[in-house]
Amino acid sequence: MTMTGRNDSEKGSISLLGNQNTKYGFDYAPDILETFPNKHPDNDYFVKFNCPEFTSLCPITGQPDFATIYISYIPAEKMVESKSLKLYLFSFRNHGDFHEDCVNIIMKDLIKLMEPKYIEVWGKFLPRGGLSIDPYCNYGIPGTKWEELAWKRLSEHDLYPETVNNR
Repeated sequence: MTMTGRNDSEKGSISLLGNQNTKYGFDYAPDILETFPNKHPDNDYFVKFNCPEFTSLCPITGQPDFATIYISYIPAEKMVESKSLKLYLFSFRNHGDFHEDCVNIIMKDLIKLMEPKYIEVWGKFLPRGGLSIDPYCNYGIPGTKWEELAWKRLSEHDLYPETVNNR
């Protein structure tokens, strides 16, 4: 695979990007996640992903649950490659877990993968049975300003919730 303008150290562990023979797995697959080096580790900045087509299964009924998943993080040395993230999120399609578990699993897998300075994951699930569930979780490196940021954002989370018009 050729990544124009990048040497081997800049490519990180990327093997899926540009691959025309992508296999879409239907089972939870955290090992599919890939990283590449952050070229600006001394800069603090947010990277945000929006996944409006997230699907998982209710662990009790097996019925599908649909959500938009928002992932925001401040990278340290490594960043998650977007195609691998897309395939990883797709792998929840047949995964049975409660909404709260899904967002926490996603966050923990991304922490393990890239050790960000700060990360938050917010799931906005479509209503089923007349009730929508919007779990939010976050993490900042313990003992740093990022841990303080995590507490601040968590304690002030959703102070001004949007109007829900049946999504």
